[in-house]
This record gives sequence, structure tokens and C-alpha cells, in this order.
Amino acid sequence: MTTTSASNAGFAHGRALRPSSKVLPEHARGHNRSLVLQTLYRSGRRSRADIARETGLTRVTVSALVADLIADGLVVELGQREETRPGKPATLLDLDRSAFVIVGLDLSEHSTFSGALLDLDGTISARAEVALAGSTGEAAVEKVVALAQQLVDQATVPILGIGVGSPGVVDLGGVVLSAPNLGWNGMPLQSILNARFGVPVLVANDANAAVLAEHSFGGADSDAMLIKIGHGVGAGLLLGGTPLFGSRFAAGEIGHVVVGTDGGAVCACGKRGCLETWLSIPNLIERLEEEGDAARTAVLREAGERLGIALAPVVGALDLSEVILAGPTELLDGPLAAATVETLRNRTMAEFHGSVTLRMTTLGQDIVLRGAAVMVLSGQLGVS
Repeated sequence: MTTTSASNAGFAHGRALRPSSKVLPEHARGHNRSLVLQTLYRSGRRSRADIARETGLTRVTVSALVADLIADGLVVELGQREETRPGKPATLLDLDRSAFVIVGLDLSEHSTFSGALLDLDGTISARAEVALAGSTGEAAVEKVVALAQQLVDQATVPILGIGVGSPGVVDLGGVVLSAPNLGWNGMPLQSILNARFGVPVLVANDANAAVLAEHSFGGADSDAMLIKIGHGVGAGLLLGGTPLFGSRFAAGEIGHVVVGTDGGAVCACGKRGCLETWLSIPNLIERLEEEGDAARTAVLREAGERLGIALAPVVGALDLSEVILAGPTELLDGPLAAATVETLRNRTMAEFHGSVTLRMTTLGQDIVLRGAAVMVLSGQLGVS
């Protein structure tokens, strides 16, 4: 089952993920609708009067918005609240969290495309995957479509939208400007999927999707930086709750930043000593196998030091207090993470950045899938 609307709200520069106050009259209805939904999404079980108090909207406005949301199948009445005081008990409302399903796709791994069906709380109810088997270009796109089709066929309630986390540089229209490992240059993936399935589709860089998941489901602050380490190395950034994309949509592309002046291995991009040559999982595993168990700690610490060198200017410039790592815990947590923190603290101002912390994500390998769901939630409902 699918929804009939195929419009994409998408992300916009300067737009925070979560509405928190009233706006000007010309923007009011859509914003206030999202404000009501956000209140129910995060707090749940509220009366109309509760929502009015918490949002600052009038009771008349809340009643009108709730009526529309009930008609759209997004909000349900749960019955009357048990009251100890005299008077008619208030009717409680909540978001209908099982009314829609989201299709999430993770294209970031080098051997497999994975996908899932998720509810509005980001809980996974079904999974599917497709082996990449070296496919590139149009053949890789066909596998994305096939994966999405598997999940669409399993949906038993309307689909709110499809969210996709892709490697490479992705613009706000869901065009993959560059993903060398997949042979994509200017690939209009969002438009292709939208035309095929007739539902809203949102495509973003996988690290950008991951930081959205951490913000919504992992407890990250509104100022957050997430480093996703896998076949490559990328970063997702939130500043004041707003995703940072950059002037050319390449914010967070730190994998091909050269770290240090002492050379290093030749990177796939042609430069020598890029961060990916030290830190990407295939390169890290290769070095560990070459050096042997006795040198494991030294290899991991050196990779962590290189990551710290790359991150120190960013932490200093943006005054970040927390950096989050996403990737194989057995490699990243321990000596690598410790060396990263030490390097960060040694290369930034102690009085301002000495307390910077680095932690592993709590969301594990599903972080991109859940971030893809957040993209749809934010784009279609204005909640996260």
C-alpha cells in the first residue's frame, strides 16, 4: 500500500529539524501542524488543552489542526483521561504510530545494499538486502530499485516515504553528484525512485543520514558531529539542530583530507596520506593483518591520531563538545578512540575544548536505516 501524494518536502538550508515555537502568519499553518505533531511525537498522550499550553497555540487553532490530523490518519483519540477533579474529563490524543510505514535504504556498504521497513518510532519490522556483486552505474541503480520493491511489497499499511542513505556527495534534490565506488556521477536517484514508486523519496549522504538518527534516537545534542567509518570515511554535522550541507553539498567529506606531512599510502583518489588510507575499515584491516597481533594497539592508535589531526580544526572552529563514531566497535572503540581524544585535546585550546568527549553510537549497524527514516519523518511530517 502507498500514499497517493508524491511531493517531497525535503530539507532546506537553515531549517532546524524540530519546530519549537510559533512563526509568522504566512508560514503558520504548516509550521503549527508540525508543532502539534512534534509535541505528540515526543511526549505522547496529550489532550487538546495540553497541546495548547505546551505549544502556545490557541485552543481553537489546536482543535482545527487536530481535526485535520485525525482526518489524515496521523492522530487518534485514545479515550478520556481519568480525572480526580470535577468536570468533563479531557480526551487524550496521540500520534498513530502504526498508521504508516517508512522504507529505509542503506547503500553505504561495499558488498551489500540493505533495507528495512520502519514504523514512525524508527522500530524495524522487516528487512531485506541485495548483494552488490561489483555492480556500478545503471546496474547498481537497478539493484536499489529491486531492494525497494521487496520492501514495498511487504508493506501492509500506507508508505509515508522512502529514505535513502547513499555514499558520496548528494545534493538537496537527491542527485548523487559523485559516488566513485558505485560509478555514479550526477545520478538522479531520488527522481528515479519517486517515478517508480509514486511516494515521497529523500536521498542524502549516508553520514548525514546517520547523524540525523543519532539526533532523534541516540541522544546527540543539537550540535553534533558523527564520523561514519566503513568502506570510506565521512562526517555528518548538525549545528543548532540544523543539518550542515555546505555550499557544494560536500560538508563532512573528510576522507580525502590529507593528514600529516609525512606521506602515507597512495589513496584511490590519487593523493598520498588521505584519512581513508589510515582509517577506512578495509585499509585498517589490511594493516592489522600485515603488522600482526603484537602491533595491533600501535596500528589502532596511529589511526586514531590521524583522525584526531583531521578533527581538531573542526572541533576548534565549531566549538563542538561531542564527537560520535559509527562503525565496527571492535576496531574503533578502545586504543583508536583513546588516541583520537588525546590528539584532539593536545591540538585544541584546553580551557575551551579540553572536555571534548568521543563515544560510539548506541544505534549499531542500523544507524543509516534509522537516519533514512528520520529524513522522511522530518520531510513529510516536520518531526524528528
